[in-house]
Amino acid sequence: MKKQFFSILAGLGLAASVASAAPDPNFHIYLAYGQSNMGGTADAQASDKVEHPRFKIIASQKCSGKGRNTLGEVYPAVPSLFNCGNTISVADWFGRTMADSMPDVTIGIVPVAVGGASIKLFDKDQYASYLSTAESWLQNYAKEYEPSGNVPQAIIDLAKKAQEVGVIKGIIFHQGETDGGYSDWPKIVKKTRDDFLSALGMSSDSVPFVAGELLRTGCCYSDRVSKLSNTMDNTYFASSEGLEGNGVDRYHFGHDAYVTIGKRYAEQMLKAINRAPVVPEPQTPFKGEAASIPGKIEMEDFDIPGVGSGNDSYKENDSKNNGDSDYRKDTGVDLYQKGDKIVVGYNQEGEWLEYTVKVAETGEYNMYASVASANNTSSFKLSMDGKDITESIAVPKNEGENNYDDFSKVTAKVNLTEGEHILRFTVTGSWMDIDYITFALPDDPIDPVPPVDSVETGDGITRGVALNSTALKDYRVFNMMGKVLGSVNVAGGAYETGLKSAGYDKGVYLLQSADGIKQIVRLK
Repeated sequence: MKKQFFSILAGLGLAASVASAAPDPNFHIYLAYGQSNMGGTADAQASDKVEHPRFKIIASQKCSGKGRNTLGEVYPAVPSLFNCGNTISVADWFGRTMADSMPDVTIGIVPVAVGGASIKLFDKDQYASYLSTAESWLQNYAKEYEPSGNVPQAIIDLAKKAQEVGVIKGIIFHQGETDGGYSDWPKIVKKTRDDFLSALGMSSDSVPFVAGELLRTGCCYSDRVSKLSNTMDNTYFASSEGLEGNGVDRYHFGHDAYVTIGKRYAEQMLKAINRAPVVPEPQTPFKGEAASIPGKIEMEDFDIPGVGSGNDSYKENDSKNNGDSDYRKDTGVDLYQKGDKIVVGYNQEGEWLEYTVKVAETGEYNMYASVASANNTSSFKLSMDGKDITESIAVPKNEGENNYDDFSKVTAKVNLTEGEHILRFTVTGSWMDIDYITFALPDDPIDPVPPVDSVETGDGITRGVALNSTALKDYRVFNMMGKVLGSVNVAGGAYETGLKSAGYDKGVYLLQSADGIKQIVRLK
Protein backbone atom coordinates (compact mmCIF):
# COMPACT_ATOMS: atom_id res chain seq x y z
CA MET A 1 0.00 0.00 0.00
CA LYS A 2 1.29 3.44 -0.88
CA LYS A 3 2.07 5.45 2.21
CA GLN A 4 -0.48 8.19 2.78
CA PHE A 5 -0.25 10.85 5.41
CA PHE A 6 -2.99 11.99 7.69
CA SER A 7 -5.46 14.58 6.42
CA ILE A 8 -7.99 16.36 8.54
CA LEU A 9 -10.15 17.02 5.53
CA ALA A 10 -10.02 13.57 3.98
CA GLY A 11 -9.37 11.45 7.03
CA LEU A 12 -6.42 9.83 5.28
CA GLY A 13 -2.66 10.23 5.74
CA LEU A 14 -1.60 13.56 4.31
CA ALA A 15 0.40 15.65 6.75
CA ALA A 16 -1.80 18.50 7.92
CA SER A 17 -0.02 21.71 7.16
CA VAL A 18 -2.94 24.06 6.62
CA ALA A 19 -3.12 26.10 9.80
CA SER A 20 -6.64 27.30 9.02
CA ALA A 21 -8.08 23.76 9.08
CA ALA A 22 -10.03 23.01 12.24
CA PRO A 23 -8.52 20.39 14.56
CA ASP A 24 -10.05 16.97 14.05
CA PRO A 25 -11.87 15.91 17.24
CA ASN A 26 -11.30 12.28 16.25
CA PHE A 27 -7.52 12.65 16.09
CA HIS A 28 -6.50 11.87 19.69
CA ILE A 29 -2.93 12.85 20.51
CA TYR A 30 -0.77 11.75 23.45
CA LEU A 31 2.46 13.32 24.66
CA ALA A 32 5.14 10.68 25.31
CA TYR A 33 8.31 11.66 27.16
CA GLY A 34 11.01 10.14 29.33
CA GLN A 35 14.37 8.44 28.97
CA SER A 36 15.64 5.35 27.13
CA ASN A 37 12.84 2.89 27.92
CA MET A 38 10.36 5.43 26.59
CA GLY A 39 12.52 5.83 23.48
CA GLY A 40 12.94 2.05 23.21
CA THR A 41 15.97 -0.18 22.76
CA ALA A 42 14.60 -3.50 21.42
CA ASP A 43 14.87 -4.23 17.70
CA ALA A 44 11.54 -4.03 15.91
CA GLN A 45 10.10 -7.28 14.59
CA ALA A 46 7.88 -7.82 11.56
CA SER A 47 4.64 -7.36 13.51
CA ASP A 48 5.88 -4.03 14.90
CA LYS A 49 6.53 -2.69 11.40
CA VAL A 50 3.05 -3.28 9.99
CA GLU A 51 1.64 0.18 9.38
CA HIS A 52 -1.57 0.81 11.31
CA PRO A 53 -3.83 3.12 9.28
CA ARG A 54 -4.99 4.97 12.42
CA PHE A 55 -1.74 5.27 14.33
CA LYS A 56 0.44 8.32 13.62
CA ILE A 57 3.29 10.37 15.06
CA ILE A 58 4.01 14.07 15.05
CA ALA A 59 7.60 14.01 13.82
CA SER A 60 10.07 15.16 16.47
CA GLN A 61 13.17 14.42 14.38
CA LYS A 62 13.83 14.53 10.64
CA CYS A 63 14.36 11.01 9.26
CA SER A 64 14.61 11.12 5.47
CA GLY A 65 15.03 7.35 5.29
CA LYS A 66 11.55 6.99 6.79
CA GLY A 67 10.03 9.81 4.75
CA ARG A 68 9.80 12.14 7.75
CA ASN A 69 11.18 15.34 6.35
CA THR A 70 9.31 18.04 8.29
CA LEU A 71 9.24 18.53 12.06
CA GLY A 72 5.76 18.79 13.54
CA GLU A 73 3.98 17.09 10.65
CA VAL A 74 2.00 13.87 10.86
CA TYR A 75 3.44 10.62 9.57
CA PRO A 76 2.71 6.88 9.90
CA ALA A 77 3.85 5.53 13.28
CA VAL A 78 6.46 2.97 12.27
CA PRO A 79 9.57 2.19 14.34
CA SER A 80 11.36 4.01 15.65
CA LEU A 81 8.89 6.64 16.77
CA PHE A 82 11.48 8.65 18.69
CA ASN A 83 14.44 8.64 16.31
CA CYS A 84 15.60 7.34 12.94
CA GLY A 85 16.47 3.86 14.17
CA ASN A 86 14.63 0.54 14.14
CA THR A 87 13.60 -0.03 17.76
CA ILE A 88 10.27 -0.19 19.56
CA SER A 89 9.26 1.49 22.79
CA VAL A 90 6.35 1.44 25.20
CA ALA A 91 4.64 3.96 22.91
CA ASP A 92 4.41 1.58 19.91
CA TRP A 93 1.96 -0.90 21.35
CA PHE A 94 0.31 1.74 23.49
CA GLY A 95 -0.69 3.51 20.29
CA ARG A 96 -1.67 0.38 18.41
CA THR A 97 -3.82 -0.87 21.28
CA MET A 98 -5.50 2.51 21.69
CA ALA A 99 -6.32 2.63 17.97
CA ASP A 100 -7.67 -0.92 18.00
CA SER A 101 -9.83 -0.13 21.03
CA MET A 102 -11.29 3.02 19.49
CA PRO A 103 -12.12 2.29 15.84
CA ASP A 104 -13.73 5.70 15.46
CA VAL A 105 -10.52 7.67 16.11
CA THR A 106 -6.91 8.03 14.96
CA ILE A 107 -4.17 7.98 17.59
CA GLY A 108 -1.16 10.29 17.46
CA ILE A 109 2.04 10.40 19.52
CA VAL A 110 4.30 13.37 20.26
CA PRO A 111 7.55 11.44 20.94
CA VAL A 112 10.47 12.93 22.92
CA ALA A 113 12.90 10.75 24.88
CA VAL A 114 16.53 11.23 25.93
CA GLY A 115 18.41 8.18 27.16
CA GLY A 116 20.20 8.55 30.46
CA ALA A 117 18.49 11.84 31.28
CA SER A 118 17.34 13.00 34.71
CA ILE A 119 13.84 14.37 35.14
CA LYS A 120 15.62 17.73 35.42
CA LEU A 121 16.09 17.77 31.64
CA PHE A 122 12.31 18.02 31.23
CA ASP A 123 11.95 20.85 33.76
CA LYS A 124 11.95 24.24 32.06
CA ASP A 125 13.63 25.78 35.09
CA GLN A 126 16.41 23.20 35.47
CA TYR A 127 17.28 21.87 32.01
CA ALA A 128 19.94 24.52 31.24
CA SER A 129 21.93 24.10 34.44
CA TYR A 130 21.56 20.32 34.23
CA LEU A 131 22.89 20.19 30.67
CA SER A 132 25.80 22.52 31.46
CA THR A 133 27.43 19.79 33.56
CA ALA A 134 26.15 16.78 31.61
CA GLU A 135 28.31 14.52 29.48
CA SER A 136 28.71 15.66 25.87
CA TRP A 137 26.85 12.64 24.50
CA LEU A 138 23.78 13.54 26.57
CA GLN A 139 24.01 17.19 25.52
CA ASN A 140 24.11 16.08 21.88
CA TYR A 141 21.19 13.72 22.46
CA ALA A 142 19.07 16.59 23.82
CA LYS A 143 20.08 18.84 20.90
CA GLU A 144 18.60 16.33 18.47
CA TYR A 145 15.22 17.69 19.58
CA GLU A 146 16.10 21.38 19.96
CA PRO A 147 19.36 23.13 18.91
CA SER A 148 20.10 24.53 22.38
CA GLY A 149 18.97 21.37 24.20
CA ASN A 150 15.78 22.98 25.45
CA VAL A 151 13.81 19.75 25.53
CA PRO A 152 10.82 21.17 27.46
CA GLN A 153 10.32 23.80 24.79
CA ALA A 154 10.64 21.18 22.06
CA ILE A 155 7.80 19.22 23.65
CA ILE A 156 5.63 22.33 23.94
CA ASP A 157 6.31 23.42 20.34
CA LEU A 158 5.48 19.97 18.98
CA ALA A 159 2.37 19.76 21.14
CA LYS A 160 1.15 23.10 19.82
CA LYS A 161 1.64 21.82 16.28
CA ALA A 162 -0.37 18.77 17.27
CA GLN A 163 -3.19 20.96 18.58
CA GLU A 164 -3.56 22.45 15.10
CA VAL A 165 -4.65 19.08 13.71
CA GLY A 166 -6.06 17.15 16.66
CA VAL A 167 -6.86 17.08 20.35
CA ILE A 168 -4.39 16.23 23.12
CA LYS A 169 -6.05 13.56 25.23
CA GLY A 170 -3.35 12.36 27.61
CA ILE A 171 0.31 11.92 28.55
CA ILE A 172 2.42 8.79 28.89
CA PHE A 173 5.71 8.87 30.77
CA HIS A 174 8.59 6.50 31.54
CA GLN A 175 11.63 7.80 33.41
CA GLY A 176 13.46 7.36 36.69
CA GLU A 177 16.39 5.00 36.19
CA THR A 178 18.76 7.97 36.43
CA ASP A 179 17.08 9.50 39.48
CA GLY A 180 17.08 6.68 42.02
CA GLY A 181 18.42 8.90 44.80
CA TYR A 182 16.57 12.08 43.87
CA SER A 183 14.03 12.66 46.65
CA ASP A 184 12.26 15.46 44.78
CA TRP A 185 11.59 13.22 41.77
CA PRO A 186 7.79 12.90 42.30
CA LYS A 187 7.46 16.64 42.78
CA ILE A 188 9.45 17.44 39.62
CA VAL A 189 7.52 14.88 37.55
CA LYS A 190 4.34 16.71 38.56
CA LYS A 191 5.94 20.07 37.76
CA THR A 192 6.93 18.98 34.24
CA ARG A 193 3.40 17.79 33.53
CA ASP A 194 1.80 20.93 34.93
CA ASP A 195 4.20 23.20 33.03
CA PHE A 196 3.40 21.46 29.73
CA LEU A 197 -0.34 21.67 30.29
CA SER A 198 -0.16 25.32 31.35
CA ALA A 199 1.73 26.21 28.16
CA LEU A 200 -0.92 24.40 26.13
CA GLY A 201 -3.85 26.03 27.90
CA MET A 202 -4.97 22.74 29.39
CA SER A 203 -5.72 21.35 32.85
CA SER A 204 -4.70 18.08 34.51
CA ASP A 205 -8.27 17.20 35.44
CA SER A 206 -9.03 16.55 31.75
CA VAL A 207 -5.66 15.06 30.72
CA PRO A 208 -4.85 11.64 32.24
CA PHE A 209 -1.19 10.92 33.03
CA VAL A 210 0.09 7.32 32.88
CA ALA A 211 3.58 6.48 34.16
CA GLY A 212 5.28 3.11 33.71
CA GLU A 213 7.12 1.15 36.37
CA LEU A 214 10.82 0.44 35.94
CA LEU A 215 12.18 -3.04 35.23
CA ARG A 216 11.63 -5.02 38.44
CA THR A 217 14.58 -7.32 37.87
CA GLY A 218 16.88 -4.41 37.09
CA CYS A 219 18.90 -1.92 39.06
CA CYS A 220 16.45 0.77 39.90
CA TYR A 221 12.97 -0.46 40.70
CA SER A 222 11.02 1.07 43.57
CA ASP A 223 7.38 1.80 44.32
CA ARG A 224 7.77 5.51 43.47
CA VAL A 225 5.92 5.18 40.17
CA SER A 226 2.95 3.34 41.64
CA LYS A 227 2.71 6.05 44.33
CA LEU A 228 2.80 9.03 41.95
CA SER A 229 -0.96 9.32 42.32
CA ASN A 230 -0.32 10.41 45.91
CA THR A 231 1.40 13.49 44.48
CA MET A 232 -0.40 14.00 41.18
CA ASP A 233 -4.10 14.07 40.34
CA ASN A 234 -5.57 12.07 37.45
CA THR A 235 -2.50 9.82 37.44
CA TYR A 236 -2.23 6.09 36.81
CA PHE A 237 0.59 3.56 36.45
CA ALA A 238 1.40 0.67 34.12
CA SER A 239 2.77 -2.28 36.06
CA SER A 240 6.03 -3.99 35.08
CA GLU A 241 5.22 -7.13 37.05
CA GLY A 242 6.43 -10.28 35.33
CA LEU A 243 8.27 -8.47 32.55
CA GLU A 244 11.76 -9.51 31.53
CA GLY A 245 14.79 -7.43 30.66
CA ASN A 246 16.82 -7.56 27.50
CA GLY A 247 19.45 -9.87 28.98
CA VAL A 248 22.18 -7.35 28.21
CA ASP A 249 21.94 -4.67 30.90
CA ARG A 250 20.02 -3.93 34.12
CA TYR A 251 17.94 -1.07 32.79
CA HIS A 252 15.98 -2.00 29.68
CA PHE A 253 13.03 -4.20 28.82
CA GLY A 254 13.21 -6.94 26.22
CA HIS A 255 11.12 -6.86 23.07
CA ASP A 256 8.11 -8.77 24.38
CA ALA A 257 8.13 -6.73 27.57
CA TYR A 258 7.90 -3.50 25.54
CA VAL A 259 4.84 -4.92 23.77
CA THR A 260 3.20 -5.99 27.02
CA ILE A 261 3.85 -2.83 29.00
CA GLY A 262 2.71 -0.74 26.03
CA LYS A 263 -0.61 -2.57 26.17
CA ARG A 264 -0.74 -2.02 29.93
CA TYR A 265 -0.28 1.72 29.39
CA ALA A 266 -3.24 1.58 27.01
CA GLU A 267 -5.37 -0.34 29.52
CA GLN A 268 -4.76 2.36 32.12
CA MET A 269 -5.43 5.19 29.69
CA LEU A 270 -8.62 3.54 28.47
CA LYS A 271 -9.73 3.11 32.06
CA ALA A 272 -9.09 6.82 32.64
CA ILE A 273 -11.20 7.85 29.66
CA ASN A 274 -13.87 5.21 30.30
CA ARG A 275 -13.23 3.11 27.21
CA ALA A 276 -12.87 -0.68 27.22
CA PRO A 277 -9.76 -2.25 25.71
CA VAL A 278 -10.26 -4.39 22.62
CA VAL A 279 -9.87 -8.15 22.94
CA PRO A 280 -7.52 -9.30 20.12
CA GLU A 281 -8.77 -12.09 17.85
CA PRO A 282 -6.63 -13.87 15.24
CA GLN A 283 -7.51 -14.07 11.55
CA THR A 284 -9.36 -17.23 10.53
CA PRO A 285 -9.64 -19.29 7.32
CA PHE A 286 -12.45 -18.04 5.09
CA LYS A 287 -14.03 -21.47 4.66
CA GLY A 288 -13.54 -22.55 8.24
CA GLU A 289 -10.44 -24.68 7.79
CA ALA A 290 -6.92 -24.21 6.50
CA ALA A 291 -6.31 -24.66 2.76
CA SER A 292 -4.49 -27.90 2.04
CA ILE A 293 -1.04 -28.10 0.47
CA PRO A 294 -0.60 -29.88 -1.92
CA GLY A 295 -3.67 -28.28 -3.40
CA LYS A 296 -5.24 -25.28 -5.02
CA ILE A 297 -5.86 -21.94 -3.30
CA GLU A 298 -8.50 -19.66 -4.81
CA MET A 299 -7.23 -16.13 -4.32
CA GLU A 300 -10.64 -14.68 -3.48
CA ASP A 301 -10.81 -16.94 -0.42
CA PHE A 302 -8.28 -15.01 1.69
CA ASP A 303 -8.64 -15.23 5.46
CA ILE A 304 -11.31 -13.42 7.45
CA PRO A 305 -9.58 -10.49 9.24
CA GLY A 306 -9.15 -10.73 12.99
CA VAL A 307 -9.33 -7.98 15.58
CA GLY A 308 -6.35 -5.94 16.77
CA SER A 309 -2.94 -5.05 15.41
CA GLY A 310 -1.20 -7.79 13.47
CA ASN A 311 -4.42 -9.71 12.82
CA ASP A 312 -5.30 -8.26 9.43
CA SER A 313 -5.64 -10.70 6.53
CA TYR A 314 -5.20 -8.25 3.67
CA LYS A 315 -3.80 -4.84 2.87
CA GLU A 316 -5.43 -2.54 0.33
CA ASN A 317 -4.26 0.82 -0.98
CA ASP A 318 -7.79 2.12 -0.67
CA SER A 319 -11.05 0.99 0.87
CA LYS A 320 -12.98 1.06 -2.40
CA ASN A 321 -13.85 -2.22 -4.10
CA ASN A 322 -13.02 -1.52 -7.74
CA GLY A 323 -14.21 -4.95 -8.85
CA ASP A 324 -17.52 -6.00 -10.36
CA SER A 325 -18.19 -9.13 -8.30
CA ASP A 326 -20.64 -9.34 -5.42
CA TYR A 327 -18.39 -11.86 -3.70
CA ARG A 328 -17.09 -10.47 -0.37
CA LYS A 329 -17.88 -6.88 -1.32
CA ASP A 330 -17.54 -5.72 2.28
CA THR A 331 -13.75 -6.25 2.30
CA GLY A 332 -12.64 -3.61 -0.20
CA VAL A 333 -10.48 -6.19 -2.02
CA ASP A 334 -10.96 -5.77 -5.77
CA LEU A 335 -12.72 -8.93 -7.00
CA TYR A 336 -13.79 -9.41 -10.62
CA GLN A 337 -16.06 -11.92 -12.34
CA LYS A 338 -14.30 -13.58 -15.30
CA GLY A 339 -16.69 -16.08 -16.84
CA ASP A 340 -17.47 -18.63 -14.15
CA LYS A 341 -14.53 -17.69 -11.95
CA ILE A 342 -13.66 -14.86 -9.58
CA VAL A 343 -10.23 -13.25 -9.71
CA VAL A 344 -8.41 -10.67 -7.61
CA GLY A 345 -7.65 -7.66 -9.79
CA TYR A 346 -6.56 -4.03 -9.66
CA ASN A 347 -3.52 -5.22 -7.69
CA GLN A 348 -1.12 -2.46 -6.71
CA GLU A 349 2.41 -2.64 -5.38
CA GLY A 350 2.53 -3.26 -1.63
CA GLU A 351 -0.93 -4.79 -1.34
CA TRP A 352 -1.15 -8.30 0.10
CA LEU A 353 -3.50 -11.14 0.93
CA GLU A 354 -3.05 -13.88 3.55
CA TYR A 355 -4.27 -17.47 3.73
CA THR A 356 -4.16 -20.03 6.53
CA VAL A 357 -2.68 -23.16 4.98
CA LYS A 358 -1.81 -26.66 6.16
CA VAL A 359 1.22 -28.29 4.55
CA ALA A 360 0.94 -32.10 4.51
CA GLU A 361 4.66 -32.85 4.48
CA THR A 362 7.99 -31.08 4.51
CA GLY A 363 9.72 -30.85 1.15
CA GLU A 364 10.06 -29.15 -2.20
CA TYR A 365 6.93 -28.16 -4.08
CA ASN A 366 6.15 -26.75 -7.49
CA MET A 367 4.11 -23.55 -7.25
CA TYR A 368 1.90 -22.52 -10.17
CA ALA A 369 0.03 -19.22 -10.24
CA SER A 370 -2.66 -18.33 -12.77
CA VAL A 371 -2.11 -14.66 -13.64
CA ALA A 372 -2.86 -12.05 -16.27
CA SER A 373 -1.41 -8.62 -17.01
CA ALA A 374 -1.35 -5.98 -19.75
CA ASN A 375 1.90 -4.60 -18.36
CA ASN A 376 5.49 -5.77 -18.52
CA THR A 377 6.34 -4.67 -14.97
CA SER A 378 3.78 -6.70 -12.98
CA SER A 379 5.13 -9.11 -10.37
CA PHE A 380 4.48 -10.75 -7.00
CA LYS A 381 6.17 -12.79 -4.30
CA LEU A 382 5.10 -15.34 -1.71
CA SER A 383 6.09 -15.58 1.93
CA MET A 384 5.17 -17.91 4.76
CA ASP A 385 5.04 -16.87 8.41
CA GLY A 386 6.84 -13.64 7.50
CA LYS A 387 9.71 -15.24 5.56
CA ASP A 388 9.96 -15.08 1.76
CA ILE A 389 9.64 -18.43 0.00
CA THR A 390 10.04 -16.96 -3.49
CA GLU A 391 11.82 -14.04 -5.05
CA SER A 392 9.75 -11.52 -6.99
CA ILE A 393 8.08 -13.43 -9.85
CA ALA A 394 7.43 -11.57 -13.12
CA VAL A 395 3.99 -11.81 -14.70
CA PRO A 396 4.12 -11.99 -18.52
CA LYS A 397 2.46 -9.25 -20.51
CA ASN A 398 -0.51 -10.32 -22.60
CA GLU A 399 -0.85 -9.49 -26.26
CA GLY A 400 -3.37 -6.78 -26.99
CA GLU A 401 -4.16 -3.50 -25.27
CA ASN A 402 -5.59 -3.75 -21.73
CA ASN A 403 -5.81 -7.53 -22.04
CA TYR A 404 -6.45 -8.95 -18.59
CA ASP A 405 -8.56 -11.84 -19.87
CA ASP A 406 -5.86 -14.29 -20.96
CA PHE A 407 -4.48 -16.10 -17.92
CA SER A 408 -1.14 -17.86 -18.06
CA LYS A 409 0.82 -19.78 -15.45
CA VAL A 410 4.04 -18.73 -13.80
CA THR A 411 5.94 -21.19 -11.68
CA ALA A 412 8.59 -21.46 -8.99
CA LYS A 413 10.03 -24.14 -6.76
CA VAL A 414 9.45 -23.58 -3.03
CA ASN A 415 10.49 -25.38 0.13
CA LEU A 416 7.71 -25.80 2.68
CA THR A 417 7.53 -27.18 6.22
CA GLU A 418 4.82 -29.48 7.47
CA GLY A 419 2.13 -27.91 9.61
CA GLU A 420 -0.19 -24.91 9.71
CA HIS A 421 1.17 -21.58 8.45
CA ILE A 422 0.14 -18.16 7.16
CA LEU A 423 0.82 -17.79 3.43
CA ARG A 424 1.10 -14.23 2.13
CA PHE A 425 0.78 -13.12 -1.50
CA THR A 426 2.39 -9.68 -1.95
CA VAL A 427 2.19 -7.51 -5.08
CA THR A 428 5.69 -6.26 -5.99
CA GLY A 429 4.77 -4.79 -9.39
CA SER A 430 1.37 -3.15 -10.00
CA TRP A 431 -1.56 -3.98 -12.28
CA MET A 432 -2.08 -7.70 -12.56
CA ASP A 433 -4.95 -10.14 -11.99
CA ILE A 434 -4.59 -13.48 -10.23
CA ASP A 435 -7.04 -16.38 -10.19
CA TYR A 436 -5.43 -19.07 -8.04
CA ILE A 437 -2.20 -20.62 -6.79
CA THR A 438 -1.49 -24.35 -6.83
CA PHE A 439 1.18 -26.17 -4.85
CA ALA A 440 2.12 -29.63 -6.15
CA LEU A 441 4.74 -32.19 -5.20
CA PRO A 442 7.49 -32.62 -7.83
CA ASP A 443 5.97 -35.81 -9.27
CA ASP A 444 2.41 -34.53 -9.31
CA PRO A 445 0.89 -33.12 -12.55
CA ILE A 446 0.10 -29.47 -13.06
CA ASP A 447 -3.24 -28.52 -11.53
CA PRO A 448 -6.08 -30.43 -13.14
CA VAL A 449 -8.06 -29.15 -16.12
CA PRO A 450 -11.58 -28.01 -15.17
CA PRO A 451 -14.31 -30.50 -16.10
CA VAL A 452 -15.53 -30.22 -19.72
CA ASP A 453 -17.46 -32.50 -21.98
CA SER A 454 -15.06 -34.98 -23.56
CA VAL A 455 -14.57 -37.66 -26.16
CA GLU A 456 -12.12 -40.53 -26.39
CA THR A 457 -9.83 -40.23 -29.42
CA GLY A 458 -8.07 -42.96 -31.24
CA ASP A 459 -4.74 -42.44 -29.46
CA GLY A 460 -6.28 -43.16 -26.07
CA ILE A 461 -6.12 -39.59 -24.78
CA THR A 462 -9.30 -37.95 -23.51
CA ARG A 463 -9.64 -34.37 -24.68
CA GLY A 464 -12.18 -31.71 -23.76
CA VAL A 465 -14.53 -30.71 -26.52
CA ALA A 466 -16.74 -27.66 -26.70
CA LEU A 467 -20.09 -29.12 -27.77
CA ASN A 468 -21.77 -27.89 -30.94
CA SER A 469 -18.69 -25.85 -31.77
CA THR A 470 -17.63 -26.03 -35.40
CA ALA A 471 -16.39 -22.47 -35.79
CA LEU A 472 -12.76 -21.48 -35.35
CA LYS A 473 -11.78 -20.68 -31.75
CA ASP A 474 -8.57 -18.97 -30.66
CA TYR A 475 -6.45 -20.69 -28.00
CA ARG A 476 -3.25 -19.67 -26.28
CA VAL A 477 -0.69 -22.46 -26.22
CA PHE A 478 1.41 -23.30 -23.14
CA ASN A 479 3.97 -25.94 -22.34
CA MET A 480 3.35 -28.00 -19.20
CA MET A 481 5.43 -25.62 -17.07
CA GLY A 482 3.04 -22.78 -17.90
CA LYS A 483 5.24 -20.95 -20.43
CA VAL A 484 3.34 -19.20 -23.23
CA LEU A 485 4.39 -20.65 -26.59
CA GLY A 486 2.00 -18.82 -28.89
CA SER A 487 -1.57 -19.16 -30.14
CA VAL A 488 -3.54 -21.38 -32.50
CA ASN A 489 -6.93 -21.46 -34.27
CA VAL A 490 -8.93 -24.65 -33.77
CA ALA A 491 -12.04 -25.78 -35.62
CA GLY A 492 -14.40 -27.71 -33.34
CA GLY A 493 -12.40 -30.31 -31.46
CA ALA A 494 -9.58 -30.70 -34.02
CA TYR A 495 -6.83 -29.67 -31.60
CA GLU A 496 -4.12 -31.88 -33.06
CA THR A 497 -4.86 -30.65 -36.57
CA GLY A 498 -4.74 -27.05 -35.44
CA LEU A 499 -1.42 -27.50 -33.61
CA LYS A 500 0.19 -29.40 -36.49
CA SER A 501 -1.00 -26.83 -38.99
CA ALA A 502 0.57 -24.12 -36.84
CA GLY A 503 3.91 -25.94 -36.90
CA TYR A 504 4.04 -27.36 -33.35
CA ASP A 505 6.30 -30.39 -32.84
CA LYS A 506 5.62 -33.57 -30.89
CA GLY A 507 4.90 -32.98 -27.24
CA VAL A 508 2.20 -32.23 -24.66
CA TYR A 509 0.51 -28.83 -24.74
CA LEU A 510 -2.09 -26.96 -22.70
CA LEU A 511 -4.55 -24.89 -24.73
CA GLN A 512 -6.68 -22.19 -23.14
CA SER A 513 -9.39 -20.09 -24.77
CA ALA A 514 -10.45 -16.59 -23.76
CA ASP A 515 -13.64 -17.98 -22.19
CA GLY A 516 -11.65 -20.24 -19.88
CA ILE A 517 -11.90 -23.61 -21.67
CA LYS A 518 -8.68 -25.61 -21.21
CA GLN A 519 -7.50 -28.62 -23.19
CA ILE A 520 -4.47 -30.87 -22.85
CA VAL A 521 -3.27 -32.19 -26.18
CA ARG A 522 -0.48 -34.67 -26.97
CA LEU A 523 1.03 -34.57 -30.43
CA LYS A 524 2.69 -37.76 -31.60
